[in-house]
Amino acid sequence: MTREFGLIIIGDEILSGRRQDKHMARVIELLGARGHALSWVRYLGDERGLITAALREAFASGDVVFSCGGIGATPDDHTRQCAAAALGRPLVLHPDARALIEERMRDVAAEQGVAYEPDRPDNVHRFQMGVFPEGAELIPNPYNKIPGFSVGDVHFVPGFPVMAHPMIEWLLDQRYAGLVPRAHLERAVFVRGSMEATLTPLMEAIEAAHPGVKVFSLPSVDHPQRGRHIELGVKGEPVATERAFLALQAGLRVLPGVEFSTE
Repeated sequence: MTREFGLIIIGDEILSGRRQDKHMARVIELLGARGHALSWVRYLGDERGLITAALREAFASGDVVFSCGGIGATPDDHTRQCAAAALGRPLVLHPDARALIEERMRDVAAEQGVAYEPDRPDNVHRFQMGVFPEGAELIPNPYNKIPGFSVGDVHFVPGFPVMAHPMIEWLLDQRYAGLVPRAHLERAVFVRGSMEATLTPLMEAIEAAHPGVKVFSLPSVDHPQRGRHIELGVKGEPVATERAFLALQAGLRVLPGVEFSTE
């Protein structure tokens, strides 16, 4: 069985440019190392209506979805509440999350050489980080023990890359280790002496003749080595893609003035 993978990245700071997204590239890398690929990504600000709607779609999609950000306990963190709303479930303090959070607070107190005060208001508030939709499962956090959570195949991790990425890697190796990688191949040539408009009929013909294969065109006007060119290719199931690639090259050979190479 193969699955689609999606990524949701939440935070006004990403959309405003105060922080640069480091999640998408790393998730693509983690998936690729295991033979999988990222199918879609969504960026969302800290707006409860938008987050709830996106999570409702994620839960209904059947995809494996990683959601990064917004699971803290400050006023600008909405992901836990939105997940509960999308599911129609109450928020509850997960007992194992409570134990982990308390363990973390004891560790911090010991590191600072002070007594642990469980009734101190800030310590009591920290337990909000373990309040998840009813029925959620925990995702271990090797950085500071404060867990993320999963509901089905939708997984919620912090926005901090140093925490989120090991947690996603753990999910891939523990929850999805037996998932069959999607058979996939990409083949491309570098075309010179042509415009995309000239190549479009050939691209359409290739897709029509080879169902399931996608054609892609990536123009470049100032490449430092190749100069102006178009990277033209096909991708999909390996056998069908090889056939489409042969047909693509044959079609290019009969176009006047067109040159192409594989390097």
